[in-house]
Amino acid sequence: MSFDPLNLGDLTRILEEIESSKEGLNPEVLGSWYSIIESEAKALCPTEELRESIKVQQDQIFPMKFKVDMSKRAVPFFMKAIDDHLEEMPFATRLYFQKLQEIIIKRFTEEATKSKNTNTTL
Repeated sequence: MSFDPLNLGDLTRILEEIESSKEGLNPEVLGSWYSIIESEAKALCPTEELRESIKVQQDQIFPMKFKVDMSKRAVPFFMKAIDDHLEEMPFATRLYFQKLQEIIIKRFTEEATKSKNTNTTL
């Protein structure tokens, strides 16, 4: 498939892709997906204690900023909820949540390493 810069159909398609990418990072879109993920993760949790530990808050001043707080034991349920919905998300939103998963894994690993090092100190 070749690209013809003078073909308006190709340009229109490219512009539509750019617009849909921008829309996927809209604070309302992200907030909506966070709400879906939070609800799904809570539904997956086996205990009320774990359900109550999962909290997502959108910053009122910086609407692109979200605070995600949860118990370490709730992390796998939150990650599964993200995985279960990635295919439904717009491309940019999917990338955003995949990056969130990377950050959660990194922090979870750092905490586990820190805890392991603390427990082995004499």
